[in-house]
Amino acid sequence: MDSPPLEIWLEPAIAPLDSWATTTAEAKEIQEAGRDQVITQDQFCGVDDIKTIAGVDVGFEDKGAIARAAVALLDFQSLEPLGVAIARVPTPFPYIPGFLSFREIPAIVRALAKLTHQFPEPPDVIICDGQGYAHPRRFGLACHLGVLLDRPTLGAAKSRFIGEHVPLGEKKGDREWLGDRGETIGVVLRTRDDVRPLYISSGHRIGLESAVDIVLRCTPKYRLPETTRWADKIASQRGSDESYAHLICEPSSST
Repeated sequence: MDSPPLEIWLEPAIAPLDSWATTTAEAKEIQEAGRDQVITQDQFCGVDDIKTIAGVDVGFEDKGAIARAAVALLDFQSLEPLGVAIARVPTPFPYIPGFLSFREIPAIVRALAKLTHQFPEPPDVIICDGQGYAHPRRFGLACHLGVLLDRPTLGAAKSRFIGEHVPLGEKKGDREWLGDRGETIGVVLRTRDDVRPLYISSGHRIGLESAVDIVLRCTPKYRLPETTRWADKIASQRGSDESYAHLICEPSSST
């Protein structure tokens, strides 16, 4: 498979791929070490100054043997897509709840690398279709990816993995704290009236209040953020490739 040249901001995420964990024991050690590096306060440009925002998602082909990652880069103000990138790699880790980042991140990083051919600057924020801090070891996909890249990330999951919360109102914007073992780990957020909520948690360098604000700005019409809707459609191969073929980022012929 092609290995496109990488921008500097992606370099820290590449070396770990060469010695990627293959057992749950190895993966658990990485999670327990990595959670100490997670920053759950704002250390980014600020919500009002976000220019570009990316969504990442992973689907699987060939009965799970191939991970197909999609990255969608959007303009934060208009939520119009600027570019998308797709990467397929052999699935490096089995499906085990609590360890999904080890199954998905190698493909995500390679999709981000393809995106840099047209968009060398990193997205201001990356939204992951999965958990961040709302994880048994406080190191879900959004945390793992954020720490690897040292980029602002957040998790916007479609379902609850762990934690408890009080009943949630039915109107868009209603929210409740998600707690686990006496600690606030996320927010349960209604992004559309009378539909199932999303489970928002910090990934890295973004606090919960900012994470909720970002997700609400990315959900003007539907339950899922526009970033996730684009990435999910492409990763899962729903709809026609023709609807986004003009957005796909690939190496130029001179590369």
